[in-house]
Amino acid sequence: MKSFEYQRPETVAEAIKAASKPGASFYAGGTNLLDLMKAGVRTPDSLVDITRLDGLKRIEPQKDGSLRIGALVRNSDLARNADIVSDYPAIAEALLSGASGQLRNSATVGGNLMQQPRCAYFYDPNSACNLHEVGEGCDALEGENGKHAVLGWTKTCIAVHPSDFCVPLAALGARVVVDGADGAREISIDDFYSLPGSVQPPGSALKKGEIITEIILPSDAKRFAPWARYIKLRDRTSFAFAIVSAAAMLHVGDGRIKDARIALGGVAAKPWRAREAEDALNGAEANEASFRKAADAALAGARPSGDNAHKIELAKRILVRALKAAADGTPPKMPDLPGSVFAVGKEAR
Repeated sequence: MKSFEYQRPETVAEAIKAASKPGASFYAGGTNLLDLMKAGVRTPDSLVDITRLDGLKRIEPQKDGSLRIGALVRNSDLARNADIVSDYPAIAEALLSGASGQLRNSATVGGNLMQQPRCAYFYDPNSACNLHEVGEGCDALEGENGKHAVLGWTKTCIAVHPSDFCVPLAALGARVVVDGADGAREISIDDFYSLPGSVQPPGSALKKGEIITEIILPSDAKRFAPWARYIKLRDRTSFAFAIVSAAAMLHVGDGRIKDARIALGGVAAKPWRAREAEDALNGAEANEASFRKAADAALAGARPSGDNAHKIELAKRILVRALKAAADGTPPKMPDLPGSVFAVGKEAR
């Protein structure tokens, strides 16, 4: 591993100043960054340790009913928070379906947003990858790409965003608060990520030196709490990234869907808000026929980026399954296998 300078600022302002220098990188839980450094994919000149910034470790309900989550809150703490479990249960289910208990105890929610793609070619510094350097090309296009993107991809990059947590955030319309040399600003979760273009690879809206300080969950999203699920299809039941996943949230009355929120994971370079599927469900009966129609709408623009046409059908099926589970109602307590296809239906209650 390359030698680096280590800094531990006491304030957000100090952290921004330190991270604004060339070659600097923020460090919190380090569950992704350290892997990249060991592989030689990321070689920062300095690490800015932000773990002492206590102001970013709070979960605070607001007077307007929204919930503010500090960027340094640990994944495990957020998953067990009473407000999250009662008002935003799909977030708890998504968090508990990710990684392992040890990693959740270290990983932060801000770091979760900044996860890098789990593409084997990105993790190999000797492979051509536009995320290493724009213009290198993309070895994944002709390589092992069965788990790569089917929505929003270009030949510049076909990697997918790996986060479970960000999928329900996208469905709920969360906002990300960042701070930097030009002051603080709020960014919608949808605008926080960019898809690959004809030349530019995917990325985030963060400017050099900017730091995520908070995530805001809107108050109006609480109405989905009685009918909210996150389901994840993966190679094994634990400690594996999603092949495809879905967050499904419904507001049901008199047997009909008054409102729906849907997002998919594992299909694109960002958590994918499926607004076409939401439109298809609004006013429809909460039944399998409606759910299949919504799934078709969600994946209407999908196309294989390689040997992964199967992911389109898998994404449809996992979305239908998530919608069925949501329509059955949020379980009174967290399933034994959160987020798993084996924790859906009567056995989850």
